Amino acid sequence: MTEKEPLFSAKNLKLLREPLGSSNPITVQVLGICSALAITVQLKPAIVMTLSVIVVMSVSNVVISLMRKMIPPRIRIIVQLVVIATMVILVDEVLAAYAYDVSKQLSVFVGLIITNCIIMGRLEAFALANKPWPSFLDGLGNAFGYGLILIIVSFFRELFGSGTLLGYQVVPESFYEAGYANNGLFVLPPMALIVVGIIIWVQRAKNNDLVESN
Repeated sequence: MTEKEPLFSAKNLKLLREPLGSSNPITVQVLGICSALAITVQLKPAIVMTLSVIVVMSVSNVVISLMRKMIPPRIRIIVQLVVIATMVILVDEVLAAYAYDVSKQLSVFVGLIITNCIIMGRLEAFALANKPWPSFLDGLGNAFGYGLILIIVSFFRELFGSGTLLGYQVVPESFYEAGYANNGLFVLPPMALIVVGIIIWVQRAKNNDLVESN
């Protein structure tokens, strides 16, 4: 009888850790860039989007993993889309009920989680071939890695573009009286690409393995 692998073994912890750095979905795999452009003008929508993706990806990974031996290969993509769509609808309804203003801000972008290539990629590449617990950790890790970049980008865009964080004024009025002005470039979509580019540059400057792998 084989010994059971610990829930938080080194192998399982790697599933949580790697997407935050060396296999980050946005900065390394260059996936999910559209949402980095669209919903990072303010911090609050980025945080809500991150939480939504965490729920959708981790639960969808578990469901597909549980069903992996029953899904005919020919219709696996359809099944994956149905599972993701169901989760997205549930998340969207919860947002509309308890965070209506943010739900309106995110509008169509929550629906687009259904076709998010990061989620589809993890279901196809991992959940279909692994047990539920590792699949849950893989979904959680990749969602956190995706959300981490959204939050970092939105932090700088809101701070320098509006002088606020989570809607609260953080740049003192004395700065404005002394001549400081918000940088309007930060609220434009191209700035999201620039900030993501800077994050990629810093990440690769600190990790030679990423440079060599390319």
